[in-house]
Amino acid sequence: MTKRPEPSLDVDFVINDKRWTKDLEAAIERALVAAFSSECPDCGDAVELSVLLTGDREQRQLNRQWREKDKSTNVLSFPQIAPFSEPVGLIGDISMAFETVRDEADEQAKSLADHASHLAVHGFLHILGYDHLEEDQAEEMEQRERDILARIGIADPYAPESAGDP
Repeated sequence: MTKRPEPSLDVDFVINDKRWTKDLEAAIERALVAAFSSECPDCGDAVELSVLLTGDREQRQLNRQWREKDKSTNVLSFPQIAPFSEPVGLIGDISMAFETVRDEADEQAKSLADHASHLAVHGFLHILGYDHLEEDQAEEMEQRERDILARIGIADPYAPESAGDP
């Protein structure tokens, strides 16, 4: 019997805003690897994900172009796989806006690294097909986020002392 190779996630960062530090990049990658290992334990092929770390200005342009919303947002996900299909090859892109992520972290009294990690996991789950448009979908997605973040020692982002939603 041939053993399948260990699943691996290759995260390619594009940093268009220098305020995203190496420490934040490492925290985001750690969260994405935890999400991948939690959600894709049996994936045999290497999986790739692109992460754009940018500012509000560029994020606003992306949000306007792809979602027809003329404002910045914390995280955008651009899946390149069908919802809930097996992740293979390049599965998608995540974009995060520094100012919005920083401001939300401040408002919610969270560390920037923890909040960015949460949003990366949130974006990753969107790429896989999860959403939060309906209450039952939101509950499932939020529980997955809690479970993944707990694996890397990050507190429940939806706990009562944590105001806001990604």
